[in-house]
Amino acid sequence: MEPDQSEMSILGHSPNGKGHDLEDDAYVPMKTMAEELDTNGTQNVRFDDPDAILENEEFLPNGDGRKPMRFTDFEGKTSFGMSVFNLGNAIMGSGILGLAYAMANTGILLFLFLLTAVAALSSYSIHLLLKSSGIVGIRAYEQLGYRAFGTTGKMAAGIAITLQNIGAMSSYLYIVKSEFPLVIQAFSRADPTADLWYLNGNYLVIMVSISVILPLALMKQLGYLGYTSGFSLSCMVFFLSAVIYKKFQIPCPFEEFSAANHTVPHLDIHLNVTDNHALHDNGLVHEVDDSHCGAKMFTMNSQTAYTIPILAFAFVCHPEVLPIYTELRNPSQRRMQHVSNLSILVMYTMYFLAALFGYLTFYGKTEPELLHTYSRIDPYDTLILCVRLAVLTAVTLTVPIVLFPVRRALNQMFFSSKSFNWLRHVAIAITLLSLINILVIFAPNILGIFGIIAALCFDNISTVSGFKTQHCQRPACARAK
Repeated sequence: MEPDQSEMSILGHSPNGKGHDLEDDAYVPMKTMAEELDTNGTQNVRFDDPDAILENEEFLPNGDGRKPMRFTDFEGKTSFGMSVFNLGNAIMGSGILGLAYAMANTGILLFLFLLTAVAALSSYSIHLLLKSSGIVGIRAYEQLGYRAFGTTGKMAAGIAITLQNIGAMSSYLYIVKSEFPLVIQAFSRADPTADLWYLNGNYLVIMVSISVILPLALMKQLGYLGYTSGFSLSCMVFFLSAVIYKKFQIPCPFEEFSAANHTVPHLDIHLNVTDNHALHDNGLVHEVDDSHCGAKMFTMNSQTAYTIPILAFAFVCHPEVLPIYTELRNPSQRRMQHVSNLSILVMYTMYFLAALFGYLTFYGKTEPELLHTYSRIDPYDTLILCVRLAVLTAVTLTVPIVLFPVRRALNQMFFSSKSFNWLRHVAIAITLLSLINILVIFAPNILGIFGIIAALCFDNISTVSGFKTQHCQRPACARAK
């Protein structure tokens, strides 16, 4: 019994772009044997069955004589925990800084509903993505697009991933460019008007890219970044802990920082915040308006519409799902779904707590960037400065995670028939980082970048897997039953 043409096309084209090789040829009679067993009435084992596609370390035939399909040039060796760290780091970004502002413009209950809906939609879209990859036995966005829509689909998927991730990396490095000089200036108590090279954001972003991001981006496998991802998430846990602590330390209303209220500017900071809702200035008492110091369950205003893009950007991780799936030890659809569900659950909890306690600290005075609101009280607060440094560290360590899918997309689009090459691997990383640094250095501002990226990537990447699933269920894409 010979496999039909669609089956041969699936077997003859691996997701890493290589053509038919000896391993693929060796696979055909095994698959034929499985079909004959099915014809004789034995149990039919689907190739997208999670237990049937486990990749053992040596790719040897298992007990029933069938050989698992080979998806990549290397076996998955990344543990479950490291995969959770990597995907969690891909989810966790600078968007967490704007969630308190989103809650201030929606209310607690409406924000909770929207956060839950977006998290559920993200989880379900990942489920569709894993399902479609299981149907055709491919763990690459570009090859899924090719299987569903041909060359057009392959190029569309690759371009979408490239543009979205370049935009995300640009936003991360722009934060480094704008925030890192302020942190250094605050720690060193340097004159803000001084023309010092280490207070120049352009120099700092280049130094960070060369010394931190580039070495991590040159790793051959994404799984190696599990340790840095764990450290990055630890930095965000520190941020969350500080937000919760400050909720019980800062009164509402709060007194804004002013040099006139401090005897020794930049050196000995002492805030004169009264507990009786009045400020004393030159012997005069000014009543403080505390009408904004109350939590609202539902709020609708002109800024409410910006909540959806902020939340959508906060949960974007779909370009990283398939690369992490490929490198997962003992990969299966169910196991990877557990990785994604756990990652989303942890990030969902952190997002809600950070938004809630940030909002309950400043209420209606919450700014779009939460850490800037703390700076209004005391720009030299040591704890907040450490938190800002931790957030910068977390954002920096996220860039290599986001760069991997872009390099993989470029390889799939332009070098699909080539084997792994270190020179090309390094050249793509250097080229991408150089391009992103140029964009960051010459960009006048980052206004609206979160909303634009969210509108492009969430609508196109998160939901496209559903269309791919429907198209890949046609006979031309279906796997043998």
